Amino acid sequence: MKTQSTMKHITDEALYEGLKTYFGFDEFKGTQKEVIKSILDGHDTFVIMPTGGGKSLCYQLPAFMSKGTAIIISPLIALMKNQVDLVRAFGGKDGVAHFMNSSLSKKQLDQVRHDVRTGVTKMLYIAPESLTKNETVDFLRLLDIPFVAVDEAHCISEWGHDFRPEYRRIRQIVENIGIVPIMGLTASATPKVKDDVIKNLKMKKPMVYQSSFLRDNLYYEIRPKKNKVQTVKEIIAIIKKRGNQSGIVYCLSRKSTEELAESFRVNGIRALEYHAGMDSSTRSKNQDAFLMEDVDVIVATIAFGMGIDKPDVRFVIHFDVPKSIESYYQETGRAGRDGIQSDCILFYDYKDLTKLEHFLKDKPVAEREVGMLLLDEMASFCETSGCRRKGILHYFGEEYDDHQCRIEGDVKMCDNCVHPKERFDAGPELVKVLSLMRDMKERFLIKHIVQVIMGETKPRVLSFEHDKLKLFGFGKDKDFNYWKSIVRAGMLDGFIAKDIESYGTLYLTPAGESFIAEPKKVEVALDFNFEEDTEGTVVSEGQGGEGFDEALYGLLKEKRYEIAHENGLPPYIIFQDPSLEEMAIRYPITMDEMANIVGVSATKAQRYAQPFLDLIKEYVEENEIERPDDLIVKSVVSKSANKVYIIQSLDRKLDLEDIANSKGMTMEELFTEMENIVLSGTKLNLDHYVNEMIDEADQDDIFDYFRSAADPSVDTAIINFGKGVYSFEELWIMKIKFISEMAN
Repeated sequence: MKTQSTMKHITDEALYEGLKTYFGFDEFKGTQKEVIKSILDGHDTFVIMPTGGGKSLCYQLPAFMSKGTAIIISPLIALMKNQVDLVRAFGGKDGVAHFMNSSLSKKQLDQVRHDVRTGVTKMLYIAPESLTKNETVDFLRLLDIPFVAVDEAHCISEWGHDFRPEYRRIRQIVENIGIVPIMGLTASATPKVKDDVIKNLKMKKPMVYQSSFLRDNLYYEIRPKKNKVQTVKEIIAIIKKRGNQSGIVYCLSRKSTEELAESFRVNGIRALEYHAGMDSSTRSKNQDAFLMEDVDVIVATIAFGMGIDKPDVRFVIHFDVPKSIESYYQETGRAGRDGIQSDCILFYDYKDLTKLEHFLKDKPVAEREVGMLLLDEMASFCETSGCRRKGILHYFGEEYDDHQCRIEGDVKMCDNCVHPKERFDAGPELVKVLSLMRDMKERFLIKHIVQVIMGETKPRVLSFEHDKLKLFGFGKDKDFNYWKSIVRAGMLDGFIAKDIESYGTLYLTPAGESFIAEPKKVEVALDFNFEEDTEGTVVSEGQGGEGFDEALYGLLKEKRYEIAHENGLPPYIIFQDPSLEEMAIRYPITMDEMANIVGVSATKAQRYAQPFLDLIKEYVEENEIERPDDLIVKSVVSKSANKVYIIQSLDRKLDLEDIANSKGMTMEELFTEMENIVLSGTKLNLDHYVNEMIDEADQDDIFDYFRSAADPSVDTAIINFGKGVYSFEELWIMKIKFISEMAN
């Protein structure tokens, strides 16, 4: 039977001696010393410390200094080896730290248990899934455990950015092992997440240590994401400009990580992919290659990065918008852990958020509402014209003076502070907004409040009789984006607060009441509206990628229209815009070259390409253009295996979800792959699926719509047909059928 072993009232002298002995450091960082004393004194302890702040040492040093074996619950099996290797480097022998998970052989597991039982092991890393096994619990009951540390503790909270249901069982299992002090650690947690973690771990009078979320060596920038080809080209230019520096490029889908990594390799960049669909040995191999600097860039889903202690990551690029500000903060936090200036660049397209919203639709109501709230916060951050750093810190409940957004004097550290938009005094208008909110009495979402400001007679506005308020419609002369910017400014200044419990409704704070009584000057810059117009978006000077030949692009569009008109087809059926843009970058003049353009198969090239080749050849000769051969912004990943499998599976009429699951794809990725197949010139047999999903008469209506649609996007189709008439999947599969039959 184990006993709790803590060192009561440890002296500072002993702590510094341990720090020097085990880690070779002379000084603690931030609150490390207080955290370590707390857990050694037997207190439940909660630690919020940003990436690079030294979280790991907060449990590693007390583990070294305590009798017995500390249990470290870590979420990712793939990263445990890295963490264990680091501890062994400090501890001097392999047995000092072990991990226990399903990757171990029986012989290896026996060695782990032997080292733990004989007191050699000071830290045992366990995944929450392994912790639930009866044999694991029975084994741990026999040990002398000084404390349990829960790393990445935000995973416990459904309000966190990486919620994992199995984390909810940790407290119950720990109690089965025995009552010991428990430590929760995370690099990012809002006040709501913090309270949720403490509640679910049933911490008793915990000592809470929260460091500042400020990472003053990181430069933040948001760039508009126009299209895939242009964005990839721009990212390649960013990476090449940085030479052989280490960097991470984050994507949301496994498919994108593979395609981007291959595009980088084609262009001479040492890059590898990393995602959860890979086998564990390949993931570990690619992770080690990045850590050992055999490659410069890792292209990864969010599965990569937790616990990675690589101090010299000089840039983090987001190809897709993250699902929450917490995710964004965690992922950008992997840059510049050594304190040297590093860059964080996110490519933002509002349409990416609408896709994420769509895939929340099948979630339980509470989970869907939380997800929508997190996406709204992400959109606000991307679209703001204010200081990026101030927006991040405000999200985590920390105040920040944006005049401090600089490093070493005048070097400003976010795009909005480098290129500030013109500001104006919004004080008088903010008084009216706050007064209106006071008159509304209850709490409402920002969209509803702005609708009342603008005098819109929406059903919800009328149901609350907000059209009868004195200030109803006072702002009808300005647009939605204008008033959204004013409301957000009120939030940043603390006059308006968000009620997380009621999914993001806003309410007036005491500071807001005081502002109404005693107004003052409030400087505001209008937020960007990426959804409607990105032409005015400011990006850092000298960092953009080379654009396509706009004159040639215009001629190619005219040629496409001409051919489409002759064939009675929408232009996008011939070639999509990304294909034309790459033609205006690569200047293909042969069939073989055209077949290497994105979205153009050999068969589609044979059918439509010759007029385009003739046009490009004539343009190149007339303008004496030297065709590029140094930058191939194209995915050359072989998708033939997936393509053949999908075609054969559709012919066999297999269930779409089964097809996706068998290849580790989401339904969105499967539909995207199907669309790419038909766009590149291959016909698909979809009649079985279409007939199952849609009535025959409705099929004709949708088919006619796509025949005449100027904008072929499914989002636009939903708007034109009316919400709820057809589902996203029904319209998408009909679009794919239309392209398949008309283009091929």
